[in-house]
Amino acid sequence: MSVKFDISFAKSAKLEGGLAILLKLSGDATAAGASEADPAGIVSRAAEIAKFSGKSMATLDLIAPQGSSLDRLVVLGLGKADALTAYDWIRAGGAAAASVKNVTKVAIYLDAPGATVGASEAAGFALGMLLRAYSFDTYKTKKNDDDDKSSKTVKVTIVTAEHSAAKKAFADSEAIAGGVLLARDLVNLPPNALGPVEFADKAKELEKLGCEVEILTEKEMKKLGMGALLGVAQGSVRPPRLAIMHWKGGKAKEAPVAFIGKGVVFDTGGISIKPGAGMEDMKGDMGGAAAVTGLMHTLAARKAKVNAIGIIGLVENMPDGNAQRPGDIVTTMSGQTIEIINTDAEGRLVLADALYYCNDRFKPRFMINLATLTGAIMVALGNLHAGLFSNDDNLSSQLTGVGNVTGERLWRMPLGKDYDKIIDSKFADMKNTGGRYGGAITAAQLLQRFVGDTPWAHLDIAGTAMNSPSNEINQSWGSGYGVRLLDELVRAHYEG
Repeated sequence: MSVKFDISFAKSAKLEGGLAILLKLSGDATAAGASEADPAGIVSRAAEIAKFSGKSMATLDLIAPQGSSLDRLVVLGLGKADALTAYDWIRAGGAAAASVKNVTKVAIYLDAPGATVGASEAAGFALGMLLRAYSFDTYKTKKNDDDDKSSKTVKVTIVTAEHSAAKKAFADSEAIAGGVLLARDLVNLPPNALGPVEFADKAKELEKLGCEVEILTEKEMKKLGMGALLGVAQGSVRPPRLAIMHWKGGKAKEAPVAFIGKGVVFDTGGISIKPGAGMEDMKGDMGGAAAVTGLMHTLAARKAKVNAIGIIGLVENMPDGNAQRPGDIVTTMSGQTIEIINTDAEGRLVLADALYYCNDRFKPRFMINLATLTGAIMVALGNLHAGLFSNDDNLSSQLTGVGNVTGERLWRMPLGKDYDKIIDSKFADMKNTGGRYGGAITAAQLLQRFVGDTPWAHLDIAGTAMNSPSNEINQSWGSGYGVRLLDELVRAHYEG
């Protein structure tokens, strides 16, 4: 479905044709807006016949309901009132959006009897609708019949007693949706369209929202001594870039929070080339950089009261005659040296220089990096959690908590000196991989050597940023994972 929602909030809605969506709690006999949208009381009878109980995210669909001017009437289950979370309201919005087909106007009644529906719940519901509406069809020259009928703007009226407050809260929802959808677009774009230079140009566009954006070229990175990042890039004819995005919404002298993203726009593995099967998915190896860019969009769009830095290292890992070799030793910006064991362990090299640069220049309150770093994290956690590694218990606890709120869940993994020994090298300060076992952990151990004493967290999002399971709010190959998570972290703990 390709559809754009024009969402407004009101105390009531005129119902002549179109679609009405009512919300119903499990075990409650009455649905939201029943008196206005269902004056004949057919919902209760239909629910009884269909054994519809209001189970979470289940729907009851009535076509041309008798005694009504509506074309369709849909009842959406919310589950039990005492189990409803903020994320459930977002999911409900996505489930409602999935019911919107072949209509131009929709009225949605939120105030289900027994449910607490405030401005945040209404705005969350609307956010879910915006996220579910996303589709990436830029390169499709032919649309199927359903797409042709649905490729239009649908006017959505969300009916709630808190309509005025919900309208104000919705501004933040639009900012969040904008960031998530930007991240999805970046991950979904084909690698021939999105190289390091083109990605940097996308970051530069955030200046329209008030961000300050700097782009470092290969020449400037050489002067800084970023041998690890440049070593990855040297096999590609496409030059690397480092994009630095500043959002200055906090106090003038307040130290910033910092987010760093791995931006390998395509990863062949280099000389240690990957198998051919599935290599096309490596266009998504910049999911961390996409999330950081999307997050900076969101913070700027909603005028977050925080100083924030977003840094993305943008390279392409290719196996030409100039590519780095297993056995090479590179010198990082920090002065530490890394022996290359496997050129497919390249993301940590990019992040090593980006993390050190960020810490050295900006002295941030914390650093969080995101990277589609290892297949090993998917072996450990599948694609339902991202891996969390941290040198700071407080930051780790905050991240885990906001992940549970947003539904972008994290699971903390161990770090320790014994693991650190695995990446010690005979010829350099460290080697870029310690072998098969504990691969996600040893990658994190390497990164930790470049953060000093600054509170830091590494999020390995290899299983969640791309090709992750579809759900009520995402049907896209690129999920935009991390944008909502980190926006909530800033909102809950670091703003104001």
